[in-house]
Amino acid sequence: MRPRPPVKGRGIFSGTGIIITGLAATLLAMIFPIWSYADRSGTGLDALNAETVSTGYGPLSALDRDFLTKVRLAGLWELPAGEQARSKGTTPAVRTAGEHLVEGHMFLDERVRDVAARLSLALPNEPTEQQRAWLATLDAAQGVAYDREFANILRLAHGKVFSVVAQVRASTRNSLVRKLADDANTAVLDHITVLEATGYVDFDALARDMVADSTPPLTPAPAPPGPTTDPAPAVPVTPSPSPTYSLPPAVTSPRATIPASTEKAPQDRNQ
Repeated sequence: MRPRPPVKGRGIFSGTGIIITGLAATLLAMIFPIWSYADRSGTGLDALNAETVSTGYGPLSALDRDFLTKVRLAGLWELPAGEQARSKGTTPAVRTAGEHLVEGHMFLDERVRDVAARLSLALPNEPTEQQRAWLATLDAAQGVAYDREFANILRLAHGKVFSVVAQVRASTRNSLVRKLADDANTAVLDHITVLEATGYVDFDALARDMVADSTPPLTPAPAPPGPTTDPAPAVPVTPSPSPTYSLPPAVTSPRATIPASTEKAPQDRNQ
């Protein structure tokens, strides 16, 4: 029995099929990650939508709610710290910084309680354990040691809050939170400036602490809005319509100079 002769073209078709199959597999491999990423849960956008609630003033995210809590907590311990510095500080600069803290946080505490009431959010009435520890450190310090502790503890705390304020102001979709972030930015920057003006801030230690992030988060994100009562005001609180201070002027004002080439230009044109 003779062997059957090979069919012409079978090898060609077989090779083409392999190539087509390979191309199809490659195409599917490229499409699948795109489809699976868009469909899966746990992405940043998915988390944002899951933690965001609708309000009459725009969407309210978990970051927005955490920001309101941090503003309230800042007033609960920085108001007493400012009051203490006004009488316990040994230099006019430290006492002035205390005055700014009191005035700024009186204003911010009134603002954050108003915003929270409009959004039906509960706010804390007690400082955190870390904040109570800071106050205890200030209570125990005396003289120049107190001035130094006051300037560095408060400057570190304000530096951490400052980054949160910037993030919220850049991303919030809620009009009430946006306006509060504007007010908080002005107050926090003023406080940072007057604390540094005391001359006691250790910038090397501050940089190390900021990089190491040795201070734990003040609080987890609070629950979404719900029925609540207006929290008691932070003490001392005498609400004022707006802060009366302004940012300190720059130490030196850069003087505009005209490049030499610009100065000679009129002479050149007259020649």
